[in-house]
Amino acid sequence: MGLLKSVIGSIGGTLADSWKEYFYCESLNNDILVSKGYKRIGNRSSNTKAEDNVITSGSNLIVNDGQCMLIVEQGKVRELCSESGEYTYDSEKTSSIFSGNLGEGVANTFRNIGERIGYGGNAPIDQRIYYFNVKEIVDNRFGTATPIPFRVVDKSLGLDIDVSIRCNGVYSYKIVDPIIFYANVCGNVDNFFNKEIIKNQMRNELMSAMQPVFGKLSNLGLRPNEIVLHCKELEELLNEELSDSWNKKRGIKITSLSLSSLSLTEDDQNIIKEAQRNAMYKNTTMAAATLVGAQAEALKEAAKNPNGAVNGFVGVGMAMNIGNNQNITNLYNMNSNNQEWKCDKCGTINNGNFCSNCGNKK
Repeated sequence: MGLLKSVIGSIGGTLADSWKEYFYCESLNNDILVSKGYKRIGNRSSNTKAEDNVITSGSNLIVNDGQCMLIVEQGKVRELCSESGEYTYDSEKTSSIFSGNLGEGVANTFRNIGERIGYGGNAPIDQRIYYFNVKEIVDNRFGTATPIPFRVVDKSLGLDIDVSIRCNGVYSYKIVDPIIFYANVCGNVDNFFNKEIIKNQMRNELMSAMQPVFGKLSNLGLRPNEIVLHCKELEELLNEELSDSWNKKRGIKITSLSLSSLSLTEDDQNIIKEAQRNAMYKNTTMAAATLVGAQAEALKEAAKNPNGAVNGFVGVGMAMNIGNNQNITNLYNMNSNNQEWKCDKCGTINNGNFCSNCGNKK
């Protein structure tokens, strides 16, 4: 009885799988990276007992825009199609009496029945269709859980310090090699493969790559506030840094990246501002102007104090003695002497009051 049941099941299964089928995939949204292809079975369909993982020769396969189709047979990738359109499947292992030569179709049908008998009526083959979302996967957010070190070097300020940067933003990526993604990430997925499955892993790897990438940006001489203006360079450096773990291992590549915010700690900001302020005073004219401004401010504050005006002006006098007019004049003269000028006779560039080439007076 077992053998007779197997024969009957083999005949019924072979005939059911002989119908040509229509495989397709609905639109893949931003959250779905991979979907298994399914046969379209409507209310009028006469074939409702065919096996899911058998593709009849002559069946139509539809690929929509933004999709890439992968056919897996017996666990191995057999076909890949990345262009949208309608395709016809052709295979000797699953031939149909409804496609090709009728005589060959009947002969192959009896051969398939004989093969199934040995497997208890089941098909001795596994064929699957997977559709990959090859559109840009957008709105993937990231942010620094801990500050990232960044070396600030500014020779004009004489500054060379390490600061801590916090940043957040969004990035997008694409599946550029579906075969690698199938082999190393999703495998024989039953239904859908959602991006949520690998979201945290990718975000953590992205932030780990930020530290060496920020080091490369620092070597380019960028200041922290200039990084947001170089997102393209940041994207290229991240793709280079993540090449082994994303591109070669998963078939994924970053397509765009933008920073929503980038900030330093308050202490680091104060250090940089102080260095900029001190560098400003290297200009003797600026130093003299600062002293004049300080003296004027002191006079205003003393005049506002009706109770202690005498004491206020005594303090102002002390300030005047520290930054007296002679000191201010000397600072202005130093800057004047240091200013370069071009001789109108010989064209030589000079710093002093007389031309070093022809002796002409400034």
